Amino acid sequence: MYFSRNGYVFALVDSRGRGNSEGEFEPFRNEGRDGHDVAEWLANQEWSSGKVSMWGGSYAGTNQWLTLMESPPHLTAIVPAAAAHMGVDFPFFKNIFPSYIMQWLTFTSGVTLNLKLFLESSFWIDKFAELYNKGLPFNELDKIVGNESEQFQEWLRHPTPDSYWTEMTPTPAHYKNINLPVLTITGHYDGNQPGALEYYQRHVKYGSQKGRRLHYLVVGPWDHAGTRTPRQQVAGIEFGKASLLDLNKLHLEWYDWTLKGKKKPGFLKDRVAYYVAGAEQWKYASSLKSINRSKLKLYLHSTGKANDVFHSGQMTKERAHEEPPDRYVYDPRDLHLEELERKSITNYITDQRYALNLFGNGLVYHSKPFEQKTEVTGFLRFVVWISMDVPDTDFQVSVYEIMPDGKSIFLTEDFIRARYRQSLVHEKAVISGSIERYEFRAFPFFSRQLGKGSRLRLVIRCPNSVRWQKNYNSGGDVAAESRKDARRANISVYHDVRHPSFLQLPLGK
Repeated sequence: MYFSRNGYVFALVDSRGRGNSEGEFEPFRNEGRDGHDVAEWLANQEWSSGKVSMWGGSYAGTNQWLTLMESPPHLTAIVPAAAAHMGVDFPFFKNIFPSYIMQWLTFTSGVTLNLKLFLESSFWIDKFAELYNKGLPFNELDKIVGNESEQFQEWLRHPTPDSYWTEMTPTPAHYKNINLPVLTITGHYDGNQPGALEYYQRHVKYGSQKGRRLHYLVVGPWDHAGTRTPRQQVAGIEFGKASLLDLNKLHLEWYDWTLKGKKKPGFLKDRVAYYVAGAEQWKYASSLKSINRSKLKLYLHSTGKANDVFHSGQMTKERAHEEPPDRYVYDPRDLHLEELERKSITNYITDQRYALNLFGNGLVYHSKPFEQKTEVTGFLRFVVWISMDVPDTDFQVSVYEIMPDGKSIFLTEDFIRARYRQSLVHEKAVISGSIERYEFRAFPFFSRQLGKGSRLRLVIRCPNSVRWQKNYNSGGDVAAESRKDARRANISVYHDVRHPSFLQLPLGK
């Protein structure tokens, strides 16, 4: 109604096999070709100016990129928000499937959205916990939910970004031919931020000079839903009023500029707009790379015991000397965390009980208090040297700001499945006892001004959660593994002269 009242024809179209549309719904598979036909049909109506743009987030954001792959002649601009990228952040992240994908597939089963069931969090917690507690294979989750899904099973047969997924993503040639205005929108806490920025960064890498010049990026302090309707409080964090950007107004001004030749939206002062939490203000840059003035490396240290917040290791600017490794144990049969998950599954990023008691599964490191306010903006990088006695396991690294009063603010996290430590496409079993380098460089983008006196907390552990596909450490097909395949993993984290482990911070200007 908003856009209709402001001079636009707004057409909402059911995907193939959904609502009143004919055919069979196969997520993402037909959207590009159908999007092309829809755009061209609209452009050729007698009431049309011949210029077509698109609107929408999440699946509807992905649709815009898939349609763009087909190059409809009358598509004039797009505004993809929180767009999922196949093989990057959907239906898995770093080749690790979340339990959520069965929730989403159930949401989209049939011809109309099963919204009530989708939002019934207690049902999903119970079903995810049933799989977890019984130690059943992940590939039985659809049966446990009561919605046997061939689509779910097909996705599990493709656990890496192989050709099945790349067929649904733009190629370098596609990006080279994209010369229309693109406005990408995502958030610090948007679960599809990795996908949204993958499209952006690939376009910057492979696109023409004109295409790159017409691509704008907005990154706010929002979660997934907030990329369409911002809220001032996200994950227990209160942001300033400037965070409540009127995104409908921004869309309208974008359409006025790209479709009607009016002035460019005043908010888009440069090609990248990002919100600095803590400072509570928007900043601008010509590119993501131009944001940082320098990078700060904080090296891990300890006396060999860094197993919880009360006996943690340190992160300092000084390189490590001869120090003993830190050790912890991950036993997939351990169910200690299940009760915490049941209480916090819907708000996990603010729950600090995992750091307070890791039940022996994980390590904690703290930086020294920052002597002055410090802006960290961009993508963290964590390099760590690890040995273990199993052929495979999963690692999760989470980073928090710990304020002087003890309040904890989640910043970002990344994952690695050990067999894919060198390549997400080709797996390689870990040799027992070998000390190997792991590089975490898929942390989502965030921007925050750390307060004077605040410290950083880094937690590394093996995810043992109802939220994620469990790795039982056998080295076999993770989707088919169960408790009977479980192997206990003894993990050692090294930080010495030959094995400098460090967290690298991108400092803002």
